[in-house]
Amino acid sequence: MTPLPGAGSAATDRRQFLRIAIGTGAAVLLSAAPGAVWAVAPTAATAEAVPGSRTRVYVLVVDGCRPDEITTHLTPRLHELRTGGTNFPAARSLPIMETIPNHVMMMTGVRPDRSGVSANAVYDRAEGVVRDLDRPTDLRFPTLLERLRETGRTTGSVLSKAYLFGIFGERATYRWEPSPLVPITDHAPDQFTMDALIAMVDSADPDLVFTNLGDVDRVGHSDVTGTTLRAARTAALASADHQVGRFVDHLVATDRWSSSVLIVLADHSMDWSIPTNVISVDQILSGQPELRDNIVIGQNGGADLLYWVGAAETRTAALASVRDLVLAHPGVLSIADPSELRLGVEAGDLVVYCRAGWRFSDPTVVANPIPGNHGHPATEPIPFFITGGSDRVGPRRVLSDPARTVDVAPTIGALFALPPPEGGYDGVSRSGAFTLVG
Repeated sequence: MTPLPGAGSAATDRRQFLRIAIGTGAAVLLSAAPGAVWAVAPTAATAEAVPGSRTRVYVLVVDGCRPDEITTHLTPRLHELRTGGTNFPAARSLPIMETIPNHVMMMTGVRPDRSGVSANAVYDRAEGVVRDLDRPTDLRFPTLLERLRETGRTTGSVLSKAYLFGIFGERATYRWEPSPLVPITDHAPDQFTMDALIAMVDSADPDLVFTNLGDVDRVGHSDVTGTTLRAARTAALASADHQVGRFVDHLVATDRWSSSVLIVLADHSMDWSIPTNVISVDQILSGQPELRDNIVIGQNGGADLLYWVGAAETRTAALASVRDLVLAHPGVLSIADPSELRLGVEAGDLVVYCRAGWRFSDPTVVANPIPGNHGHPATEPIPFFITGGSDRVGPRRVLSDPARTVDVAPTIGALFALPPPEGGYDGVSRSGAFTLVG
């Protein structure tokens, strides 16, 4: 890799930039916090004094991956990593089973009622619009990315989706803004994401790097039962597996594998529906204009967040009527108060889940044409395993512990002997997968 001239204006932006040429002739642009050090090539002077004394942690999120898709034939490198470490086959995503809230849970260790991030899309009452929770200010709880920085360690974020880069902002010491973005999906393909991860490891060598690989999820949304698009899903899984293998091979080649811990998981899995299995809450309420005109819907694929915007004195009775009408639909699984799911006020007044094989589409039945969706309980099961070459990684085993996305932060905290945040974690450290030292 060859460092090229940096970018950015000190007068308007105190971040540091490094542009790194990669083998394809393209370049990766990384940014860093003021005062961060770039170490483009490891040297004897920067090597650890005691071999193996340092721990490097890499969180690799294969977005939207189902646990049954990790197999010896389809994803051999992921399968090898899973069988060589500690596997949690009972692992689950948490409500709402969407990308943004579960990535936030991974890095904070707390549930949405404490972080402020309950779903991908919410109704912002202050602004009067339905929008993605993709602003740094939407996340109101400290993450590992900045908490580890406060101890003198360095962190990195390599996130393939524009809204993930948005919400985590400049919390990490080193960042990559996803590029190039695929139109409509607003994500960078896994090839470019892995180029950026490898460039960051080589140029900055952070203690913790948080990475999202988005292809499996994005292809999964367009996937249906037809042969052609199933082939696309299969190709995306094989490609993600190749990229993970490429990263492992690079860690081995650069003598980092023996100090590396990998936490590999998904943020949610995926469920598919057929065109006739569509639920429109707006259409269900069409015969009751006094309800329909006062409900705003935050659509999250397999979950709808309903917000009452009518008169406060009619709220209780109106929501009871909405609940009865919506529950009568054959595709609706359940309705809950957001507090029951620990979602906080941002999630509105009611959370509606669809059954497996169904999806929400509002305001019309053609508004959401995507057959692959998540957010509902059918998409809770996720792969979750801890592996790596570090001697801190315990022997291979399968544990029945109900690991959750919210467990990632306390697990990493235990590895680095980082005290819990104020108020403690909501997740549980899965430190049984490690040999904890110093």
